[in-house]
Amino acid sequence: MPSEYDVIVIGAGPVGENVADRAVQGGLTVALIEAELVGGECSYWACMPSKALLRSSEAVRAAGRLEGAKQAVTGPVDAAAVLRRRDAFTNGWDDSGQVEWVASAGIDLVRGHGVISGEREVTVRSAESAATEAASERVLSARHAVVVATGSAALLPDIPGLAESSPWTNREATSAEQIPSRLAIIGGGVIAAELATAFASLGSHVTALVRSELLSGQEPFAGELVGAALRELGVDLRLRTSPASVERGDDGVVRVTTDDGDVVEADEILVATGRVPRTSDLGVERIGLEPGRWLETDDTLLVLGADGTPLAGDWLYAVGDVNHRALLTHQGKYQARAAGDAIAARANGTALHDERWGRHVATADHAAVPQVTFTDPPVASVGLTAAEAEKQGVLTRVVDFEIGSVAGASLHADGYRGTARMVVDEDRGVLVGATFVGSDVHELLHSATVAIVGEVPLERLWHAVPSYPTISEIWLRLLETYGRSNEQVEQ
Repeated sequence: MPSEYDVIVIGAGPVGENVADRAVQGGLTVALIEAELVGGECSYWACMPSKALLRSSEAVRAAGRLEGAKQAVTGPVDAAAVLRRRDAFTNGWDDSGQVEWVASAGIDLVRGHGVISGEREVTVRSAESAATEAASERVLSARHAVVVATGSAALLPDIPGLAESSPWTNREATSAEQIPSRLAIIGGGVIAAELATAFASLGSHVTALVRSELLSGQEPFAGELVGAALRELGVDLRLRTSPASVERGDDGVVRVTTDDGDVVEADEILVATGRVPRTSDLGVERIGLEPGRWLETDDTLLVLGADGTPLAGDWLYAVGDVNHRALLTHQGKYQARAAGDAIAARANGTALHDERWGRHVATADHAAVPQVTFTDPPVASVGLTAAEAEKQGVLTRVVDFEIGSVAGASLHADGYRGTARMVVDEDRGVLVGATFVGSDVHELLHSATVAIVGEVPLERLWHAVPSYPTISEIWLRLLETYGRSNEQVEQ
C-alpha cells in the first residue's frame, strides 16, 4: 500500500465514504482511515438501528388507527424480535460488507487512528496497537487534500454523579441487548424524543427530563403534538425540569434528583443533551486550530483558520457533523459530494463552480436543510421556522392547516391528527420553510424541499396539482388559505 495519495480522508462513516468515492470518480487516488467500524455512527449506533427500534411499534399503532385492521392486532410488540431485526440492520456490528464496498470503489482502507501531523500529512496509529507502547505507525501524505470526516460524539453534561453512574448515550441505547424496565432520559431534542418513543413502545417506563420545551428548535406545535403522543404512550414527560445530581446505588438503581427536589428512579439513564466534535485527538493544534472545537468551513468545505480565511494552501476540508453546519447524515453526504467534486476540480485544474447553488458548494446548509424526527407522529421540516425567518428579517406570511381535514388523511387513519405550516417570503413570493406533523408526513418533505431549493414562485405551485385522495392535497389547502389571506390583505 502506498504512502502518498491525492486525497486522505479521516473517518469512514457514510460522509467519509461519499467524499472518498467522489474523489475517486474524479480520477484521484484516496486513502480512507477508520479507527472503528467502516460505516460509522449512522450505520451502527444512530440512524439505522434507532429507526429499526421504532418501526415495528409504529406499524402496530398505525394498524390500531384503522377499523378492521385494529381488530387483527391481538398482542403486544415482540421486543426480542425487534432487537433481532435491529441486529440485522447493523450486521451484528460487523463491517465486512462495508469494507468490501470500499475496496470495490477503488479506495484504499487504512485501519487505525488518524492524526494530522503536518501540512498534507496524516500519521495513522494502528487500531491493534493503539493501546500499547510499541504502536505501529504509518505516515501518509496527500498531494492535494486531507478531509476530516470524524463526526461527533454525545455530550456528557457536567451534572454531579452523572459520569460515575455509567450513563447511556445513543450508542448504548441503540445497541441495547435488553429493554430496561425503567429508563430516565435527560434531554428534549430529536434523539431524546425518538428514543423515548422507541423504549416506551418496547415496554420501558420512560421518564424524560427536559430543561426547556420538547423539540425547542422546531415549530412550537411540533413539540406540543409529539409531547401529547409521548404522554399517551405512558412517558412521564417533565418539561422545564433539570437534574441536579445523579447516583447509581449498590443495588444498580439510578436515582436522579431534579432541581425541584424530586427523585426519579430508573434502571438505566440515557443522556441526549447535544453533541461535541471529534477533534480533541485529531492533531489540529499542529496547524493552528483548537482541539475539541468544531471546524468552521466555507461553502466548498475548506477549513477556515482563526482569521476566517482558508488555511494556507487550500488543502484541509471538513465534512459532516464535525463542521457543525447541519448535524444530519443526509446533509453530511451532500457536503461530501460537493467537497469531493471540488477537490477533484481543483486538482485537475477544471472550472470550480462555487457560486450560490453551484456544483461545488453546500448552499442548502443555509437555506434548505430537511429533517425528519421519527417520533409518532413524526415531524418533517425543511428550511426556516417562522421564528428563524423573522430573526433573519424576512417579511413572512405563515399559513397553517390541519392535515386531518384533508380527505387523504381521513382515509389514511381514523381520527388523523396533524398540522402543516408553510412560511412564505412575501417579497419574493416563494416558500422558505415548511413543517408537517402527522402520520407518514415523511413523504411530503421532499416536495417542500424541491420548492424551496428551486425557489418556485407560489403562483407556479398552484399548477402542481396534488393527486386525490392523498395527504399531499395539504399543499392545495395551504395555497388556498394563503390566497384567501392575500385577498383579505388587499381589501
